[in-house]
Amino acid sequence: MNSAVQTTLAVQVARLYYHQGLTTGEIAAELGLSRPKVSRLLSFARESGLVEIRIHDPAVQPQTLAGQLQDLFSGVEVQVVGVPPGSAEDEWLGRVAHAAAATLDTLLRPGMTVGLAWGNTLDAVSHALTPRRLGGLDFVQLNGSANIQELVSGFVTDTLTRFARNYGGRAHLFPVPTFFDDPHTKDMMWRERSVRQVLDLQGRADLLVYSVGSPHAGRPSHVYAAGSLDDHEKAELDQLGVVGDIATVFFRADGSWKGLPINARASGPGLDFVAGHPNTLCVVSGLGKVGVLQAALRGGLMRRLLVDEPTAAELLRRIEEA
Repeated sequence: MNSAVQTTLAVQVARLYYHQGLTTGEIAAELGLSRPKVSRLLSFARESGLVEIRIHDPAVQPQTLAGQLQDLFSGVEVQVVGVPPGSAEDEWLGRVAHAAAATLDTLLRPGMTVGLAWGNTLDAVSHALTPRRLGGLDFVQLNGSANIQELVSGFVTDTLTRFARNYGGRAHLFPVPTFFDDPHTKDMMWRERSVRQVLDLQGRADLLVYSVGSPHAGRPSHVYAAGSLDDHEKAELDQLGVVGDIATVFFRADGSWKGLPINARASGPGLDFVAGHPNTLCVVSGLGKVGVLQAALRGGLMRRLLVDEPTAAELLRRIEEA
């Protein structure tokens, strides 16, 4: 095996092992190698400096999916996660979740405040975290979830507390409705001292972590599947050209969000805040999210994107055909 081929293969193995959490046996099966060969390639990757805190791939070219997306959307750092050929979307989400967990380990520092938008994707990330103690971390819920179904299931609180326990930090829940019936009720609630404390913590967040929500995902985003929106509200969103949301705040296909009545009732942070934040991580997986991801990129609603390979490829295909 010549040195160029060995280097390329070692990088591929290192990504699967360190970023996606596969065992040497799983990597061997996926790449058609023996387990001793995988071990030797991992050793080579470490000894030759390909692996430090992060994986450095000297063969990365501008024409990779990540490079193409970064060329199209300047200012967005993109990481594309490879998946096994022919694998199901649940497998893609698992790979992306492990990669997101590894990325968080490089971003988090003691004393940081992290804003988390709950949902299926971040719940998957919370299960992929590797225990690590960091002093003084605060994890604050970005959007409300107070309804009977959520209180019974514990879905949102479990996600937040799982992040906090993993890093030895504190979870700050946001016990308000996902959507208020009347924007005036929200205005009144926002004046309450206990609510203001959470809102102030959100406003001081050093990092925002979220996905994009879509009713068309293989697993419809939690806000659409959990009864937070009735049929009339869903029809109204369709009529207004809404394609999805971030932290239950909605936007259109062109990435705009101004003038949408439901956002005045939403408990999530304003998208001006998200778009203007200097440190954000958006985690996306699944072909059903391609449209809403494209809209979010058009709207400048992320600084850092982590996405699976098939979804990234489909996004580029749609852009090229437009």
